[in-house]
Amino acid sequence: MDGPQLQIKRLRPSASVPAYQTPHAAGLDLAADLDAPVTLQPGDIALIPCGFAMSLPQGFEAQVRPRSGLATKHGISMPNSPGTIDADYRGEVKVPLINLGRAPFVVEHGMRIAQMVIARVERAQVIAVNELTETFRGAGGFGSTGIGHGPRRSADR
Repeated sequence: MDGPQLQIKRLRPSASVPAYQTPHAAGLDLAADLDAPVTLQPGDIALIPCGFAMSLPQGFEAQVRPRSGLATKHGISMPNSPGTIDADYRGEVKVPLINLGRAPFVVEHGMRIAQMVIARVERAQVIAVNELTETFRGAGGFGSTGIGHGPRRSADR
């Protein structure tokens, strides 16, 4: 398999190495590395350790995202989704989880809690200007292109 090299250093023997679960999976699953279960009451946020550090090549980031099964079945998500891990970070990977559900949720050691997508990053050249180019949308903000029910009609403009 060709692609960027992701170096993983286990910080504890109990840590799971991130892994793709299927041949075409976009994300590597991240597992909790806990000494004891963590209970998230509805509305609670907890930072869950994964027990490893990593080295990404320059020009890449790791995007950490919620697992759809935990989100749809239990309301478990991430308050900063997606989270970004920069290529120069060498500390332990930890995942902030939030319980948006109505019932307590227990995070246990080894539970797959998030997924991590490795993505190429472009660094923009930042240029301060006095004027920006004009577009049809202009400064129109949230909802300015319609509610989402197909193309806008001329009466919607």
